[in-house]
Amino acid sequence: MAERESVSVGKCEPLERAFMECLRRVPAGVQRDMACRHLNQSLANCLVSVACPREWEAVQSLCSSAGTSLKRSQCLQAQHSLSFCLSSLPQPQLETQTLF
Repeated sequence: MAERESVSVGKCEPLERAFMECLRRVPAGVQRDMACRHLNQSLANCLVSVACPREWEAVQSLCSSAGTSLKRSQCLQAQHSLSFCLSSLPQPQLETQTLF
């Protein structure tokens, strides 16, 4: 399973490289925020779609346009399911270093 996940995350690597290059190229500030925003959003969408593909697809299909009260309710449920999926992912362990 870990191998499959790493292959899937690999599909986001070109976006990550482009985003990092944008951050490197554009000076910090409002200009960078505006210039790199689309890459940041695309990378985030890619990573979420890899981490929780079914929930991501449900949100994309149910929340893409206005609709009936039922569709809005289903959209809200899909968003909650995606949020739960993302919050259930294992958190990366940060390495602590001793400074002596």
